[in-house]
Amino acid sequence: MAGTYNTLDDLPTILNVFPLSGVLLLPRGQLPLNVFEPRYLALVDAALAGDRLIAMIQPTQNEEQALKPTLAAIGCIGRITGFRESEDGRYLITLTGICRFRVAEELKTDTPYRRIIPDFTPYADDLTEPDEADFPRDRLLVALKDYLSRRDLKADWKSVMSAPPETLINALAMLCPFEPAEKQALLEAPSWPERVDTLIALLEMANAGPQGPVSLN
Repeated sequence: MAGTYNTLDDLPTILNVFPLSGVLLLPRGQLPLNVFEPRYLALVDAALAGDRLIAMIQPTQNEEQALKPTLAAIGCIGRITGFRESEDGRYLITLTGICRFRVAEELKTDTPYRRIIPDFTPYADDLTEPDEADFPRDRLLVALKDYLSRRDLKADWKSVMSAPPETLINALAMLCPFEPAEKQALLEAPSWPERVDTLIALLEMANAGPQGPVSLN
């Protein structure tokens, strides 16, 4: 993906938006989505007919149930890299994250989905892979083992031990059942080291809380 979008000039000036609470897309992360609402089926149709890009963003927590909830300030654009249509008309897609954006302006539109003007400028570094030197894998593993054991969850530890740092951090950030505000904190972490620190801190804080079964599904 990074080879396709080398500079901010390669990114669109208008984005079609998919607001979804509790869902996190990060640069170079892969997000599977089950799309069934008519307005978002139309959004996927438009993406497939064009540049295959969709902007993922969370609604603000206090307005999740509103017909047109306020959008969070920051989201992430992704490209459809996998697509399948089910027999009952749903779309099963995979988005690969490209770059975060700040919402500069929401546009008035006749489309069933919302559209915005993005500002990618603060996140130009998303287009290049991070410097993974000094990755604190051991500290992460300690926090992750405690987190999973307290919730009766299993992990493929061979994969965890061998996964490239960014791949591992993206997968954990996107799959762990954190609260929407915690997902947003991971998205908004300004730099790669800060995202790593935020993830470990969330795991450690969860480990300090009451124990209970949680599913990653």
